[in-house]
Amino acid sequence: MKRIASLTLLAGSVLVAACSSTDPMSRLDYKTEGPAKKSGAGLEVPPDLTAPQVQNRYSIPGGASLSALKEAQADTRATPRADGAVLSRVDDVRMARDGNQRWLVVGKQSPQELWPVLKAFWQDNGFVIKTEEPEIGIMETEWAENRAKLPNDGFRKLMETVGLGAVYSTPERDKFRIRLEKTAEGTEVYFSHRGMYEIYTREARDETRWQPRPSDPELEAAFLGRFMVRLGIQNEKARQAVESVTATPNPVATRARLEGDTLIVVDSFDRAWRRIGLALDRVGLVVSDRDRSQGTYFVRPAQSEAEAKAEGGFWSSLAFWKDKPQKAGGKVDNDYRVVVKAAGSAQSTLTLTDAHGAALPAAEARTLLGKLRNELQ
Repeated sequence: MKRIASLTLLAGSVLVAACSSTDPMSRLDYKTEGPAKKSGAGLEVPPDLTAPQVQNRYSIPGGASLSALKEAQADTRATPRADGAVLSRVDDVRMARDGNQRWLVVGKQSPQELWPVLKAFWQDNGFVIKTEEPEIGIMETEWAENRAKLPNDGFRKLMETVGLGAVYSTPERDKFRIRLEKTAEGTEVYFSHRGMYEIYTREARDETRWQPRPSDPELEAAFLGRFMVRLGIQNEKARQAVESVTATPNPVATRARLEGDTLIVVDSFDRAWRRIGLALDRVGLVVSDRDRSQGTYFVRPAQSEAEAKAEGGFWSSLAFWKDKPQKAGGKVDNDYRVVVKAAGSAQSTLTLTDAHGAALPAAEARTLLGKLRNELQ
């Protein structure tokens, strides 16, 4: 994709637009791009990121729009559900934090009750749901663009009026993985962010490619705050929760370290289990099942990352599974077990095995353990 000359001015305006409001929840205006056509202009598109299309750039699946969020903010008596039913106002909702990880604890609703509300919430916020597995509490969105980072000037409005708003865009895309887990306190709701950034690959600035950018815990917190509003919490109370949680400094002490083929996590089992679950999301692993009583997560690489191995895309540099032997039919056994065990009252251990419980090759284990350690520190 070739960018028009005026788009080079956007880099400076993005920061200004992003800082124009002190409310982190107000700086979100996402749109998911429509079905992609094969591009011949040289842009390397990530395996699960579609190329922008002019015709339907601003469309939201099902005709939803951000007006639904405003309705949710104004009406705290009930929360609309995707199936047309109504979820009663939820009073027992709080935002929790551990290090740079945030999540919601919803005291009275089960994962089954929250699922349709979550799906409608992400659709109303401009995202397309890519995958959903309600039986294990996992949902993932497509890549989307935060249009709030664009300057709201006359040129942009003109381009949108004539149907060319798609060429006016930011160089960033975001997607989220949503995970629900039932605990003794209620249902825990996790949003894990993954980001991409578009860069020029040649001095002529006529070709671009996408590369990963770090996850954004504050963006996760902002969407958690919006979901609090969706559940019936007053907007001001949700905003205060986001700001107070965001302002809390990260702990200085190292909370994870490697000892041979074991990752030591300086947390009780309950806290380590929670933190490890979110870390798995952030390194690109899908939790296909879990057994908390046995301390085991059953995981696999996300489909897009696994496909990138064969294509040699940017995810291939992160592919710790790339040397695994193939099964019959050419498929690679990418399944892992992540085993968490208590090691006293304030420490836990994390070890890795293959799908059959056998130890992983040393190099493969070190690569994945290193990525998890970076997320858990």
